[in-house]
Amino acid sequence: MRPVSDVHKTEEHEESGRPAPDHAAFAQVARGYYPLIVALFTATLIISNICATKGVEFFGDESVMLGPFQILPIVTDGAFFLFPLAYVLGDVLSEVYGFRATRRAIYYGFGALLLTVLCFAVVLRLPAASFYENQEALRSVIGPVPRLVIAGLAGYLVGQLLNSATLVLIKERTKEKHLWARLIGSTVVGEFADTLIFCSIAAGAIGIETWQQFVNYVIVGFLWKTLVEILVMPITYRVIALLKKREPSYAPRSVDPLHA
Repeated sequence: MRPVSDVHKTEEHEESGRPAPDHAAFAQVARGYYPLIVALFTATLIISNICATKGVEFFGDESVMLGPFQILPIVTDGAFFLFPLAYVLGDVLSEVYGFRATRRAIYYGFGALLLTVLCFAVVLRLPAASFYENQEALRSVIGPVPRLVIAGLAGYLVGQLLNSATLVLIKERTKEKHLWARLIGSTVVGEFADTLIFCSIAAGAIGIETWQQFVNYVIVGFLWKTLVEILVMPITYRVIALLKKREPSYAPRSVDPLHA
């Protein structure tokens, strides 16, 4: 007579329609580079939104105006050096994997940011230990983050979707030619929408108070992110070429580019 546990195990597998295994069962991790790029894409987004809580000013001792526009000092936030990477990765995803896969990655990042702001809100409301002396310091650092995350979510969602859609629509016309036009064109459209939306919501959270500072913040952010896209384009070219070569499923698809 078989042990009761074996009988139960056999019954469970008969119900599921699968044979009883001889070893522990595990699911196979999906192969390819897509999960790695999505993870880096999401991490970049989260880290950028935390870094953006710090207002940054270059040439603070200078004051240069061009009519109503402030040229110096240059006003930005602490994420200026990292956030452009999110658009570079978005371009890589769109060029290699298409709009649907990129949109899925954008939604993953959206969910990760929501989880981030929720966790920060919970941490701030937890009662501090009697020996913990940094509650106010912690609040000053991550306290503005919810507003910045709202700004980041709105700008990121609109900007990244526009960036990806623009790239794949241009690619439908140019096919495998003129990659530079797709990369720059999509970045100009996506980054402008992203920067304008983000700066409009986030300006007050990082201490921007005047109209001149705000205009400077928007222009500097947009021009800087676009410039970074151009500067790293040789690297982007190499990464895209490598992925196209290594991904066995990369091939033309006879469907609408926004559904590919």
